[in-house]
Amino acid sequence: MAQDGRPNRLFKNMNAKIASIPMILTALVVFVGGTLWTVLYSFTDSKLLPRLRFVGFDQYERLWSSSRWIASIENLAIYGVLSLIFSFVIGFLLAVLIDQKIRFESVFRTIFLYPFALSFIVTGLVWQWILNPDFGVQHVVRSLGWTSFTFDPLYNADIVIYGVLFAGLWQGTGLIMCLMLAGLRGIDEDIWKAARVDGIPAWKTYIFIVIPMMRPVFITTLVIVMSGIVRLYDLVVAQTGGGPGTASEVPAKYVYEFMFKAQNLGQGFAASTMMLVTVAIIVIPWAYLEFGGKRNG
Repeated sequence: MAQDGRPNRLFKNMNAKIASIPMILTALVVFVGGTLWTVLYSFTDSKLLPRLRFVGFDQYERLWSSSRWIASIENLAIYGVLSLIFSFVIGFLLAVLIDQKIRFESVFRTIFLYPFALSFIVTGLVWQWILNPDFGVQHVVRSLGWTSFTFDPLYNADIVIYGVLFAGLWQGTGLIMCLMLAGLRGIDEDIWKAARVDGIPAWKTYIFIVIPMMRPVFITTLVIVMSGIVRLYDLVVAQTGGGPGTASEVPAKYVYEFMFKAQNLGQGFAASTMMLVTVAIIVIPWAYLEFGGKRNG
């Protein structure tokens, strides 16, 4: 019983706590339960249907000895690193330009953000046409007289992942621009005035003052972009189907192929568990920086 006649904190806001029970149960059953179920069956030899016949780490050994899985990891690493670098640089520069209170700002914002409203399937098909050598960029340039010009990344196994990267940047950079613009609009105007009074160049103001102040925006944007990178699937399927051969294979497509086409659930569960570990590596540091860091600070 609570002292001083005050009600126990456990019973405060009971209506809100009761209303949140379905959400808590959904989170426990669907997310936590589904995750644990996936990890558990990744240690089995499940084929068409799940079955609890444990084989230890056999599925993981088979996974990491597969050249197809290794290729998918390499492709995702290339796509991820370049996507992070270019999307942040281009998105921030666009945000800086729009933040100069230019005319028709809303029009430019809409134009840059519009690709993000499209599904990855539509984006993949559009860029498949653009990069098609028969009627895309290569065809247009050759029709202008440069007959030796060659630009067919989707048909070249060595550079196909860069063709996918073009489409990903085109679709995602607008969102980065909007997030960065929101962060820039949150900077106090007095900081800009003080920097101008002190004679600090604009580029130094951005690098040494503005960007450090936008740390929460950068961290949140980083998590959004990286989570999108890990689950890259639709874009690859629409653009290349994983080809030529398996040159543009990615982990999400590997999981889908083994679970629903090769009828090897155990291998698919093992691959999806590795993707889960990757997501955890991203989310846990973000949660610490966002919440743990604030408490310690």
